[in-house]
Amino acid sequence: MNLAPRVGLCRGRASAMSFALAAVMATALSLSGCAYFNPAALQPGVSLAQTQQALGAPTETFALPGGGQRVEYARGPMGKETWMLDFDSAGRLQRAEQVLTERRFNAILAGMSSAELRQTLGRPAREWRLDFQNQTVWSYRYDSLFCKWFQVGIDPAGRVVDTGYYPDPQCADSERPDILK
Repeated sequence: MNLAPRVGLCRGRASAMSFALAAVMATALSLSGCAYFNPAALQPGVSLAQTQQALGAPTETFALPGGGQRVEYARGPMGKETWMLDFDSAGRLQRAEQVLTERRFNAILAGMSSAELRQTLGRPAREWRLDFQNQTVWSYRYDSLFCKWFQVGIDPAGRVVDTGYYPDPQCADSERPDILK
């Protein structure tokens, strides 16, 4: 009995089935809103409409000097990325930046307005009141080796009064280095 043709035929069916399964999975992911999100892949000059077609609706839009606009794509509240995309007055992409980074956090200074803060870092993961210091605290999650989040204290006048890095309460103890336990 010659099994070679049957093995080849089965291999062909398995390959076709694998391709069909991959196609179904890709379709399901794109329909479920889990499509690949990568603002960094957008080329400068792409239109705002093309950007929104690729990434969906932004979480916020801010006016920029000269008639441009900044659009925010926050991946929160549990997400650790917020993308700010700047468009010129003609609606063409100038730059895209993931802003939840220590470099950006370290540029937040006392006296900055909450509106400036919002336009710089986007919406916080958590906002809460700290009555004993008469502050509102905005907390930002970000990708950190030590499972930290960045927090900003804002006074009743809407000005930044202090900032700091603290352990993120959402992290399991097993994710924190021993020195933070």
